Amino acid sequence: MPKSSEKLDLATRAAWLYYVAGNTQNEIAEKLQVSRPVAQRLVAFAVEKNLIRVRVDHQIADCLTLADQLSKRYGLAMCEIVPIDGDTHEEVDRKLAVAGAQVMERYLTEERPMVIALSSGRTLKAAVDQITQLERPQHRLVSMVGAIAQDGSSNRYDVALHISEKTGGKHFLLPAPLIADNEAERAQWCNHRLYRIVQSLSAEADVAFVGIGDIGPNCPLYEDGFLTVDEVRELMRLGAIAEMLGLPIDANGARIESPTGRRVTSIRLDSPPKRPTIGIAGGTRKRHAVIATLKGGWLSGLVTDELCARAALEA
Repeated sequence: MPKSSEKLDLATRAAWLYYVAGNTQNEIAEKLQVSRPVAQRLVAFAVEKNLIRVRVDHQIADCLTLADQLSKRYGLAMCEIVPIDGDTHEEVDRKLAVAGAQVMERYLTEERPMVIALSSGRTLKAAVDQITQLERPQHRLVSMVGAIAQDGSSNRYDVALHISEKTGGKHFLLPAPLIADNEAERAQWCNHRLYRIVQSLSAEADVAFVGIGDIGPNCPLYEDGFLTVDEVRELMRLGAIAEMLGLPIDANGARIESPTGRRVTSIRLDSPPKRPTIGIAGGTRKRHAVIATLKGGWLSGLVTDELCARAALEA
């Protein structure tokens, strides 16, 4: 091998031929009149000396960089960012659903028995709709939110049931309304034997997938009949801008104490999470809600869009 500056010059030529001109190591050896092992070592030496700077120029590469920055900023173990190309709200939701389904399938395809805890919501349900049919009867799917809507009907956004249908796994619903009529009634629901079984199983979960909702005029909890106009206004007055599992939080991600929140029967999340807890949410409407959950340290993973990610980095 040549030495000092001569070796560096030769390594630079070898690196250029390999990374820019696209030559094989045999072609490099022939052009530089060295053996193939020497050509290989020259390229490796160029990398070692930081002579190589790789730039991947594509929108997906930008999203990968954003995901890395967001993970470092908010201590996330995983982050998936979908690109935005002047999309409509519906197109953004579709991208989030596809990306969310891919993340969920990483766990659902596991052969070992898994306990998977789930909240509810439109985005989460859309992601579940994208999941392929899998035969995983060994998994247990656990709802963390009440299965009963305000009018007594089943919660149509209860995603644990839908995953159960896709996998053949056993589904455990939370036998309670999302929001009880009063605190005394909530205590009765939460002290029921069946509720405690589901609560205990949720504590054993290998992973939790959660939706993120906004709090404001015409928010999902209002549109779906869980909250009245006055209850929404009260939460907004107290500083609520987001909710997870029906539990309100403020702009810094702190849990808000409120008469409405004290009636929510959902199984509580931990901050920081005691298990992988992955949020799936995005779009203009939920941007501040996503930032609040990140600031509050409620998540260990996130699937969102690039505009939400940029806003979170600037927050």
